[in-house]
Amino acid sequence: MAQPSHKPRVALFVTCLVDIYRPSVGFSAIELLERAGCTVEVPRAQTCCGQPAYNSGDRADAKALARQVIEAFEGFDYVVAPSGSCAGMIKEHYVELFADDPAWFQRAQHLRHRTYELLSFLVDVRGLERVEARFEGTVTYHDSCSGLRELGVKQQPRRLLASVGGLELRELPGAEVCCGFGGTFCIKYPDISNKMVEDKAVEIEATGAGTVLAGDMGCLLNIAGKLKRRGSAVQVRHVAEVLAGQAASVPPIGEA
Repeated sequence: MAQPSHKPRVALFVTCLVDIYRPSVGFSAIELLERAGCTVEVPRAQTCCGQPAYNSGDRADAKALARQVIEAFEGFDYVVAPSGSCAGMIKEHYVELFADDPAWFQRAQHLRHRTYELLSFLVDVRGLERVEARFEGTVTYHDSCSGLRELGVKQQPRRLLASVGGLELRELPGAEVCCGFGGTFCIKYPDISNKMVEDKAVEIEATGAGTVLAGDMGCLLNIAGKLKRRGSAVQVRHVAEVLAGQAASVPPIGEA
């Protein structure tokens, strides 16, 4: 599919976990967006999207963070995040936060219509059908809850992974089942969370894949930690690193 002739100005919402634990995901996202014909900027004033506060019932702090994000990302054609949970927070929940504030509600609505998860933006907006990348080996894929259920991210990563040279995708039977992270869920209900990620790790290993991919750092860190504690040889990576051809330049998640 031909890409639109206009070169959109895209702001990258880096996310806290990418910034702190995996900057290579942010660089891979920029690489993919630029290859898709976008001009990419990273607003320095961006902060946390407010999701932890929102999930904990702290509406005051969630609103304060949301206002900062809205202000930092105004003026761009699109806002793109390599995370379904952060994109979902901005796209689906900011309007809820400001339902009783007409002025901020309107600004939240405007941001909502311009915000996308990375792979959804590449495939659904930019019409990307393939990438120029290689990854030798078998992979399986975990569908993160927010991206899947709030944003409809399911076929987009699989479509692009199908074009990666040397890669074989083995579907995970419980791909759509939560890994147990769930933001603050894993803190509130650690025993339940641990059982969920244990089940996820067992299913991942049963595929025989050498690498598990996903589009959300929360899920990836949770899965990587459990696999490491199990002594598993399965590697963990963000899908953007593979699609951008950057996987060989950085160690798997959870490894030095």
